[in-house]
Amino acid sequence: MNFCPGKTMIFCLCLPVVIISYGRSNRVKQNQLKSLHGTIDLKVCSYSGTDIIKERNGRNENIRQDNRAWQLQLQTKNLNSEATDVLASFSLREGNAASTAVAVSFNFSRWSRKNYVMVPAAVYNGNRYRTIGNAYNPPYTKEMYFNPSLPLTISNNPRLSFEKGIASAIELQTGNCATPAMCFYSAADHKGFILLSEQKSRWGNYGYSIKENASGDSCSFTIFAPSMRKYAAGFGDFHLSGDKAPDWKTGDEVSIHLKYYVFEASSIDDVLLKFIQVRKALTGVNEPRNLLPMSTVLSTGTKICSNNFVTTKAGSYYMPENSRDFQLGWVSGMMNTYPMLALNDETERKRVIAELDFITNKLQGTSGYFYGGISADGKLLAEKMHPDFTAPQAMVRKNGDVLFWLIKHFLLLKAQGYGELIKPSWEDAAKKLAMAFVNTWRKHEQFGQYIVPSTGEIAVFNSTAGAIVPAGLVLASEYFSCKEWLHVAEESANYYYNRDVHQQGLTGGDCGDISQDANSESAFAFLQSLMVLYEATANKEWLKKAEVQAALCSSWVLSYDAFFPANSDIGKLDGKMAGAVWASIQNKHAAPGICTSSGDYLFWLYRATGKKLYADLIRDIQHAHAEAVNMPGHITTNNLIGSSMERIQPGDAEGRGSIGNFINTRNSWTETNGMLMALELPGIYVNKKNRQVICFDHVTASIIKYDGDTIVLKVRNDTRYDANVSVFAESVNAPRPIAITTFLQWPKFAVAAGEEKCISVKCLK
Repeated sequence: MNFCPGKTMIFCLCLPVVIISYGRSNRVKQNQLKSLHGTIDLKVCSYSGTDIIKERNGRNENIRQDNRAWQLQLQTKNLNSEATDVLASFSLREGNAASTAVAVSFNFSRWSRKNYVMVPAAVYNGNRYRTIGNAYNPPYTKEMYFNPSLPLTISNNPRLSFEKGIASAIELQTGNCATPAMCFYSAADHKGFILLSEQKSRWGNYGYSIKENASGDSCSFTIFAPSMRKYAAGFGDFHLSGDKAPDWKTGDEVSIHLKYYVFEASSIDDVLLKFIQVRKALTGVNEPRNLLPMSTVLSTGTKICSNNFVTTKAGSYYMPENSRDFQLGWVSGMMNTYPMLALNDETERKRVIAELDFITNKLQGTSGYFYGGISADGKLLAEKMHPDFTAPQAMVRKNGDVLFWLIKHFLLLKAQGYGELIKPSWEDAAKKLAMAFVNTWRKHEQFGQYIVPSTGEIAVFNSTAGAIVPAGLVLASEYFSCKEWLHVAEESANYYYNRDVHQQGLTGGDCGDISQDANSESAFAFLQSLMVLYEATANKEWLKKAEVQAALCSSWVLSYDAFFPANSDIGKLDGKMAGAVWASIQNKHAAPGICTSSGDYLFWLYRATGKKLYADLIRDIQHAHAEAVNMPGHITTNNLIGSSMERIQPGDAEGRGSIGNFINTRNSWTETNGMLMALELPGIYVNKKNRQVICFDHVTASIIKYDGDTIVLKVRNDTRYDANVSVFAESVNAPRPIAITTFLQWPKFAVAAGEEKCISVKCLK
């Protein structure tokens, strides 16, 4: 196996698994699989613990083995030129079978190590990268610092070998994936392959195995019922899985329902675009619950945030996370100020001003870059420090957040009529930061992952840590009328897209608690950058790239309402968690929302393309967030009403007992993204031309009358809470880009709990 539990190694040895096979291998070729040199096997496997001791292959036949009679049946149906439905049935007709699992294996005989392999939220490009550590957030080794040739480096995750001549395997279960799927792209065959399964059988979650031989010319993708991994992946390490094969008795049977796609593909982009279209094709369309109006999320969230404003020795600020120490960007610092400013409340406006003063006065380095945080007693906080280097380092991602959100604050103040409150010192700080990014780009043609704010040097190269930087540079370019910054935004966005998305099918490295692992935060941040570029330039090339990036983002979002144990926290609440966003390939859990963003750019993408799947994606994310909010009768934290936490756990990365349980605490970033969604997404969106009505809020709505440019809607609120619903209605075929602060103009309508009423809305042209 291609992992080393219990040892810290940079390179992990990959040992082949020895399997004893009995009888002939009877394989059936499927038409769609021929172009990929693929076949399908059905398997019956006997185990000692998690080690296979016997294996039999068969199809549509009876198999006798050790006084046992098995009946195996494989049924396939071509749905169209690309899609095939598969039903594999296994039945024990005579005898008993202890410790036995069954499986369906897709075997590819002309495999290439160059193939792109993706398992949503778990494996990207086979995770075929250099690794470090054997634990959560491993420290960087000395040679990783100030090294422009640093290869992309990840923590100890399931992966295929990047070393030639070594067999390797990935073992997962469906609970480890955002969508139960295994995918690959073959450049040699110009084909893509997507295999979908359901979550589980009567025996529990399915297991996934991807095995590659030592020569790298053969690979199998196998679905086990139930999961039979030797090791389960943790947060950068492995532990014994505890998987157990069931004991069968006469008459026991199980069926595995699958769907696979084989399609023309000229790049990884095509596989991602197909994935977002079919990700729910087998598990079905999810049914989000209307639980909590967005206005309630905003009011409870801003109350918590307001009560967390402090004045310390370092300065005055809204406390991020669960500490009095201040952390900039990433997980709320200077992001939670935005919804507080949007309240248009004098007290909160003064507090936001105090925080912006504190940030620009205390945290900006000589180079123009900002330090990542400061303790309550005024000590600058360092991040990923070289052991022999004394100058504190900072995350590039946090600096990208600062530039983007600073300009957003300026735009919001102007839109509210308070432009005179914008201080020259704030604008100077934004200019210096923009120029720091430009200088770094001109010198290195990348932004790196960590920088030294005192000098501007890149401390750690590589990764997509600067995913949000192009968006910040675009806004700064428009705000300060500097075209050079727009050019750098375009150049850097093209660089990230071509190097990371197009060639590797991943983005990563912008979290402070991972290595350069693939993650969701960089994926969504880069989508924000692409959409800001499109909205600013109207160049459709950015829109095309944004659609591919949105497809990559969708691979991080739980696509179905997963089954959770009945006695778990989520199980007791009957939680509908489709829309939860997975963190990273290291941090193997989902979370309520995007860290840290409203995801409004998915709404922009929907408006620009008319493709409803983008609106559905952000609607799922918003509704999954509401499932995690702590409210009376719906307890998810041990903290405040309206609070939430970052851990939604469908898998066993933290042990079997953690599945479906919330962490009994709170995280301010999840509360911030809830407030941002409540602000920046319309409660109801109406397009008169195409007669679409989409409810992002927890209400239902339908059009009952057209009266010129006015639409009459019937709106119903079935939640337990009174709602104040924003409505954005327009009457255009090709909607124009909207300003970031357009949400201030959306009319709001009060709809009481349990009330149904008619409202009239005038359409924008």
